Amino acid sequence: MEEKTLIIIRHAKSSWADYGCPDFDRALNKRGLRDAPFMAKKLKELSGFTPDLIITSPANRAKTTAQYFHEEFGLSKEQFREDQKLYHASTTMLINVIRKAPDNVDTLAITAHNPGLTNFANEFPRFSIDNLPTSGIVVIKLNIPTWQSFNFEKGVVTSFLYPKKYLHA
Repeated sequence: MEEKTLIIIRHAKSSWADYGCPDFDRALNKRGLRDAPFMAKKLKELSGFTPDLIITSPANRAKTTAQYFHEEFGLSKEQFREDQKLYHASTTMLINVIRKAPDNVDTLAITAHNPGLTNFANEFPRFSIDNLPTSGIVVIKLNIPTWQSFNFEKGVVTSFLYPKKYLHA
């Protein structure tokens, strides 16, 4: 049996300064611009692995967050994809996106939104959180040979990282 690694990343803190700005277009605020690159560095430092592919919601705040991870890990353009289905995705939609990932990808990162990501993370056995905070990361090891065979029961959460665990502000 092969092992796959799934990394779910909630977008960094976004700005509400412009109330006329459509939700899809909201940019990161000052804290988000600090936390996203910090958490990308922290994941690289603590994990010892590199994502083979990042799939992100195309919403500005998620895409910008994902780009920090893309840059930190030095990935190619081919290792970065946008998928409209991740914009406010439900657990079912997240599963559908994951199951379509190429099988030569051993480590997959997904950048998206709440409440979908919190609900998704809580489906794994022996893991429960009230909220995946902005810039929060959950790393899951999966005992599966292909992404198409994704199953919550085959996954174990190995890391739960978030900015306030490391930064005090």
